[in-house]
Amino acid sequence: MKNRIRELRARHRMSQAELADRLGVSRQTVNAIENDKYDPNLSVAFLISGIFDEPVEDVFDKTTFLKENHHPKP
Repeated sequence: MKNRIRELRARHRMSQAELADRLGVSRQTVNAIENDKYDPNLSVAFLISGIFDEPVEDVFDKTTFLKENHHPKP
């Protein structure tokens, strides 16, 4: 899922390791989320939005996610 985590980390002068520590995940997990290789669970997404004081929908792009995962009813 597309996101603005890298941009927000830079604005807050925070490393991947610092964010990972605050989230209770590995630095590799933060890297995977930033690079759209892993979608965080809801609790991690809300923690990220809280750390950066941004609404979750401003951190994560739901439009792309919904397009890629929308399955019309038969």
